[in-house]
Amino acid sequence: MKKILTCLLSTLGLLTACGQQNFENAEVLDFSELMENPSVVLLDVRTAAEYAEGHIEGAVNIDQGQSDFVKKVKAAFSTDQKIAIYCRSGRRSASAAERLAVEGYQCVNLKGGIIAWKEAGKPVTTETYEVDIFKTKSGKTVKFHALVHASIRVEYDGKEIEIDPVTKLGNKVIDYAAMPKADYLFVTHEHGDHFNQDAISILSGEKTRFITNKRCADMYGSGEVMANGDKIQIADDFTVEAVPAYNTTEGHLQFHPKGRDNGYVLTIDGLRIYIAGDTEDIPEMESIKDIDIAFLPCNQPYTMTTEQLVKAARIVKPKVLFPYHYGQTDVSGLPALLQGDGIDVRIRHYE
Repeated sequence: MKKILTCLLSTLGLLTACGQQNFENAEVLDFSELMENPSVVLLDVRTAAEYAEGHIEGAVNIDQGQSDFVKKVKAAFSTDQKIAIYCRSGRRSASAAERLAVEGYQCVNLKGGIIAWKEAGKPVTTETYEVDIFKTKSGKTVKFHALVHASIRVEYDGKEIEIDPVTKLGNKVIDYAAMPKADYLFVTHEHGDHFNQDAISILSGEKTRFITNKRCADMYGSGEVMANGDKIQIADDFTVEAVPAYNTTEGHLQFHPKGRDNGYVLTIDGLRIYIAGDTEDIPEMESIKDIDIAFLPCNQPYTMTTEQLVKAARIVKPKVLFPYHYGQTDVSGLPALLQGDGIDVRIRHYE
């Protein structure tokens, strides 16, 4: 009777098949080595509060205690990705690994959890940048880290992509020295909340490609120049197109004159990402098609009002929209305004 009950619970996703463990356990050293594989994703299943107190760098936080835990994992990871999973002591993550195994995931659980990790002298971080994860056409992972304002860190297939990095904005300081060197670094225009020479210098290594407009390349003394309309194949699975970004409202034209600054459309393994830069809802947006993810700015007088952003979103029609560069503008109402348009609006800390 007990065996029958166990199998029944298994079919409900509460236990693994007939009591069998369908995930691996790993000691700290093996777990650490596993994390070096760029195809392996790292999942912290503790609460957000625990995560904020200290976590393994690069870990995505999805609380296994939440009712939509499995749904969120499915949205973030494909089943052909191995998940390195951990919690405080290894018990909650083991339970989560069993639940995910029922859904077809391969999980490796950190034995002893983050307690064992720290006891072994392994590092943790308290940096809590929000991370959004998407899958490309072939199932690879693209991670977006919301750093600040217009600064975005992107991870893809072992590559580091930085957008408009700045070391300090208001009271917010970004420690780029703690991050990997950039493989690709994009700057949209010369304003100090987008173009920061210290950040570029810190992030630049021997293989870094710094891509920007002519004004920024001249000011920095180097860089690959793209003008509006230019398109570059920068890797077999990665293209970038420079698109217009400018003001149209009378009295604001001097902030971002037409033809000077860039927005960028990145196509990464079929995933199309529109980084609008500082712009209003310009006519050229009509030609920006098939966008999966869009970053649209929202703070007059420099970029768009919320009404303009809604209009721009309806022109571009992204699947997912991140309002960014919004300063003190209240963007909390945007999800409701675009609810009937089939656009997933995500508010992150891009003040």
